[in-house]
Amino acid sequence: MGDRWQRLVTEASRFLGVGLLATIVALFLFNLLLHGFGLFDEALLRGRPILAYVVANGIGMGISYRGSRSWAFREREPAHPDGGRIAFVAINLATMLVPIACLWVSRNVMGLDDPLSDNIAANVLGLVLGMLGRFYLLRRFVFVQPLPKPPLPHLPHLLPGTPDAQDDDRTGSGDRRGP
Repeated sequence: MGDRWQRLVTEASRFLGVGLLATIVALFLFNLLLHGFGLFDEALLRGRPILAYVVANGIGMGISYRGSRSWAFREREPAHPDGGRIAFVAINLATMLVPIACLWVSRNVMGLDDPLSDNIAANVLGLVLGMLGRFYLLRRFVFVQPLPKPPLPHLPHLLPGTPDAQDDDRTGSGDRRGP
């Protein structure tokens, strides 16, 4: 496998690992906020699935940025002076519209409002579609490909014992190489 493909596979694997952690946190918070699962008398955001999704995934976005910046794309430089934070948030908010749309269709068009339907719409179908868009957009606009390191210049005159080497005359006795 070539270097380019190896780098892509490595970045994609790390991206998925970071995304998995952020998704687990967001999934837990989404369900806790929307459905409560017996931890509260009534879920904090019961009947407000879009808000619950945005709050939960906003927290997941913070986890995702930190992991993406410090691990998944660590060999890439941020394309922006702020470390890519604004572009990262903008891309995540834009791609968050995909699972929100899936959740909205599930709830408002199909009439499904149970926990399983909410999670399939937002956290399976919407998550996969949004993740594909995020991976491409983050690699393209936030964490850019590292620039190749310039080759070292050929400086044989600095290496002692080479034909092009010049003796350093610090004694003041003149040129030692002869006529």
